[in-house]
Amino acid sequence: MSVPGGAQRKVIVAKSAGFCFGVQRAVDTVYKLSEGEHEPVYTLGPIIHNEQVVADLAARGVSVLESAEDLAGVTRGTVVIRSHGVPKSVDDRLREMEAASEGKLRVVDATCPFVKKIHKIVYERSRAGAHIILCGDEKHPEVQGITGWCEGGATVISTPEEARIAASEARAKGETVCLAAQTTFHYTKFKDIVEIFREMGYNASDSAVNTICNATEERQTEARSLAKACDAMVVIGSASSSNTRKLYEIAAEECANTYYVQSVRDLDRTPLHTFRCVGITAGASTPRKIIEEVHEIMDNMEFDQMLEESFKTIRNGEVVEGTVIGVKEDEIALNIGYKADGIITKSEYSSQPIADLRTAVKEGDTLSAKVIKVNDGEGQVLLSRRRLNSERTSALLQEAFEQGTVLTAKVTNVVDGGLNVVVDDCRVFIPASLVSDVYEKDLTKFQDQEIEFRITEYNPRKRRVIGNRKQLLLERRKEKSDALMATLKEGDILDGVVKNVTEFGAFVDIGGVDGLLHVSEISWGRIENPKKLFKPGDTVRVFVKSINGTKIALSMKFEDQNPWYDAAERFAPGTIVTGRVARMTAFGAFVEIAKGVDALLHVSQISRNRVEQPSDVLSVGQEITAKIVDFNPEDHKISLSIKALTDNTAEEPAEEPAEAEAEEAKAESEEA
Repeated sequence: MSVPGGAQRKVIVAKSAGFCFGVQRAVDTVYKLSEGEHEPVYTLGPIIHNEQVVADLAARGVSVLESAEDLAGVTRGTVVIRSHGVPKSVDDRLREMEAASEGKLRVVDATCPFVKKIHKIVYERSRAGAHIILCGDEKHPEVQGITGWCEGGATVISTPEEARIAASEARAKGETVCLAAQTTFHYTKFKDIVEIFREMGYNASDSAVNTICNATEERQTEARSLAKACDAMVVIGSASSSNTRKLYEIAAEECANTYYVQSVRDLDRTPLHTFRCVGITAGASTPRKIIEEVHEIMDNMEFDQMLEESFKTIRNGEVVEGTVIGVKEDEIALNIGYKADGIITKSEYSSQPIADLRTAVKEGDTLSAKVIKVNDGEGQVLLSRRRLNSERTSALLQEAFEQGTVLTAKVTNVVDGGLNVVVDDCRVFIPASLVSDVYEKDLTKFQDQEIEFRITEYNPRKRRVIGNRKQLLLERRKEKSDALMATLKEGDILDGVVKNVTEFGAFVDIGGVDGLLHVSEISWGRIENPKKLFKPGDTVRVFVKSINGTKIALSMKFEDQNPWYDAAERFAPGTIVTGRVARMTAFGAFVEIAKGVDALLHVSQISRNRVEQPSDVLSVGQEITAKIVDFNPEDHKISLSIKALTDNTAEEPAEEPAEAEAEEAKAESEEA
């Protein structure tokens, strides 16, 4: 078997294609029952998602009960529970009907063993208090069956966005979760969702259970590997088959030429005639017979005849698609299904400079291009990928501008005043003022980076296309802010990043929202200037002191670090302490005897000799030793005396004059 040009064609059938163990078991069970004496035979829902198999069983007398309500008319025969399983309420009802029938009705459970295992897991975990979160299609009968075994219900998700919402809600309620998956769920997507829950604080080993069927995982892995190695892929299965749709999605990610068919009747052989290697895989509900029919047709295709039939007429300006059959430094040859090959020169490949086309394209790649000349004088068709991309990109950019679509592109140049990015050969300029939601002094860090943005100005006549990244960042920041504010409460302990530092405190980003860490809340001790402690970018642990609308007050004064907690023991009257003079007034000096604890050394207690001003004998920063003569825990006041150290008689604490109390009150007011 050959393709145009004489090369040998290869058709590879995936080893894992077709019925899995659970499906084969269910189908064999029903076929065997249809041949026996237990008539009539019913299946609760189609035994599998394959119309041919269901139709064949119907011809053998097997009836399909579309829902549990149809059980009301069944009094004898055999009811088969299909491979997808049923909710617990339906299972219990069937068992009761069987027990009450006096042998006239038999129930045969053909539920896939992997699905039964999930039923057991979610039943036990939900009874233990866990909230079940199931990854899958909520309309799929397997998922409906599983959720029916969850006490208290379950949350069904299928995307990372839904996962973030579910995890956030569960975390806000303080719920224990059990994260499971439909047996045919996309394995890579499941891992991504598990990671999201891990980021939200859930332990993956405790919260997540990988319930994806081993056969599903193997089939998906083999499909991806086969798609990478082949020029085209054919995926066979029912349009209603969940696992076949996932196989198609996986194959399409790796191979652009992927086709979804239900049987050989749907196989359009025309587009397949130019491919050297074609892979075939099939969903778990696809019978081996259908796979063999498709394989046989592929093997026996008369490609030379099909090639002749597929020759087409092309004209200038038409868009054609072809497979790369040759690449030179300055030229690409394409098989476009025409009697002559198509040629793309270096100048017509891209508007961006490319030294060697062999670094951009390889044989087997599929390219679309616009016909410039049907005959370039040498019997070849001259094509332009650059002009086609320009037209398509212009349409894409206009649509993105009108609909506000988010685009992603690589920064190709950092220029005066902003960034240049390229979207499919079209340059978009992002002014410096629209690059970020914060001032960016150095834009060079964006060089060669992939960034997201929106088009906020589009004028093709003036070749003016302006991108805006700032708008996108502000929107996402607001989303994060709204999500955080919805769950944030006083007392929450958070790790934040210092954004700005002022003399009165620091502004801290606690996850999309800024809170103020006032200078008086930084430490139990006295802080002169926050700029000496923090700089932008520092990570700090804080707790929410208060919330007033959108204003959030933060604090680092954790109660377990309160220096007054055990002050009564450490600073009992009579205790001799050493401290440093923190500040002085006309009536005395305030001495820091521990971090966050200041004591008053009244002027009358400094010396046995008369002292007019404390500054006459003391200086700020000077270390002194004194005796505690009074301790007032309610008002957090301690009185010191140096005189008491040289006097054996009991020293009465000096009465603080009114100005002393006023001065202390003023100091406390300034710190707050």
